[in-house]
Amino acid sequence: MQNNKNRGKILWVDDEIQHLKPHILFLEQKGYSLLKATNGNDGIEILKKNTFNLVLLDQSMSGIDGLETLKEIRKINSSIPVIMITKTEDEWLMDKAITGQVEQFLIKPVNPSQIFMACKQVLEKNKLSEEKAATDYLREFQKIELRLQSGLVLDEWWEIYNSLVDFQITFDSYKDTGLNSILDEQIETCNRQFTSYIDENYKNWIFSKERPTLSVDVIPKFIRPHLINNQKVCLIVIDCLRLDQFKSMAPMLERLFNITLDYKISLLPTATPYSRNAIFSGMFPDEMVNKYPEQGKIMAESDGSLNKFEDLFLRDQLSRMQLNEKKVHYHKIWAVGEGEKIQNRIQDFMQKDMLAFVINFVDILAHSSSQSNILKEMVPDESGYRKVVKSWLENSWLLGVLEKLRDNNFKVIITSDHGSIRVKKDIMVAADKQASTGVRYKYGRNIKANSRNAMLIDRPEDYKLPVFGQQPTYVLAKNDVFFVYPNQANKFLSKYKNSFQHGGISMEELLVPVATLNPR
Repeated sequence: MQNNKNRGKILWVDDEIQHLKPHILFLEQKGYSLLKATNGNDGIEILKKNTFNLVLLDQSMSGIDGLETLKEIRKINSSIPVIMITKTEDEWLMDKAITGQVEQFLIKPVNPSQIFMACKQVLEKNKLSEEKAATDYLREFQKIELRLQSGLVLDEWWEIYNSLVDFQITFDSYKDTGLNSILDEQIETCNRQFTSYIDENYKNWIFSKERPTLSVDVIPKFIRPHLINNQKVCLIVIDCLRLDQFKSMAPMLERLFNITLDYKISLLPTATPYSRNAIFSGMFPDEMVNKYPEQGKIMAESDGSLNKFEDLFLRDQLSRMQLNEKKVHYHKIWAVGEGEKIQNRIQDFMQKDMLAFVINFVDILAHSSSQSNILKEMVPDESGYRKVVKSWLENSWLLGVLEKLRDNNFKVIITSDHGSIRVKKDIMVAADKQASTGVRYKYGRNIKANSRNAMLIDRPEDYKLPVFGQQPTYVLAKNDVFFVYPNQANKFLSKYKNSFQHGGISMEELLVPVATLNPR
């Protein structure tokens, strides 16, 4: 039952306030406290001296009217909610009131229950929505816990991950449901079981024709059918984009497109040289370095751009599909200036059959956050990361490009090579000096780590991974751990703990959104 005490403090400004005693008594019985003013000037003075949760404001008053009073109210408090009450239904008045940020617009006569319901909706809407979200999650929590006790298939893992992400985004809207820590713990529990599931199944998938959609299958499954049907298509790979980040951007994209959401599994390691090159080449890493030895040399030496041949890979893959006659443009956008160049030139590409854009902003943000205290404050957790990515899209050149693609009837496919995870726990790893330097995956000789927290791959060919040097071993971090060397543990802890990394095994890194955007 609702506690009627301290429900909120209301200022009611109306030159006929003496006729509103039944309404005032009703609100007071419901737990609201009220102060009254009979004109706009008195209301403004009372507002200056007191703190209120809500203003009830009449439009037709002697002296300054409701709209003029509203302007002065906004000078004093720009965020206080206002309900305007008037005798007229003139649309021009409603327009002015709405632009003055009025929460609700009531037409006289109003009864006490109408006033109460309006106040309740304005003052308690967030609280009621928060309570509903909490109730919904507790119900879903039980369902997920039961599902985890059964043998899940990959589509079910995607459903669970989707559901958890939806609650993460929902909880972003509320200060504290009291359930955020429970949600975080459930995600950790799911990740522990998911990594075991990947450990058991991944090796079989990569050698099977009946496999789920992997990085190598993106162009055959999502691009090729459109090109065969002479439909223009644009592939946008936003490096390191997670499902929750895509969903935070989706409302802006839905203004231009109808969205169909699918998913793929990133190749292991969940790192750009493996998973992104696989998208454009259509090959597993060992096949890729055999066909393109220069790429293998770059990866072995970690020298230069690890994705410098993507344009060539894409054209060769289309050629193998008998689509080499299609006109293609590939462009990698690694800085704001490059994106603005694309926006300025986008009309030049409208006659192409396929466009492919690689956007590095999200990945750069992830890597930079571990090197900058300012960025760590901006992106302290998953919620902060979502907000920054959403803000980037709102203010970026990309929306203008997408609008142009919509106007020219392009199908747009948005995906990523892999996601990322906020790493929280350090584990010791031993390796020789020639081992690679990643904190979520490594390859080299004599690598040792606890198998409970890492996947050890001492036969790379079993995972279709390239062999670099003699006796090579790959080690991939599980869940939310990151690797530290015993003699540099403190240095790595201060630099990487709570930063976003990729290369390992988690739902956030492996379950990658693939969104098909159809022009509205």
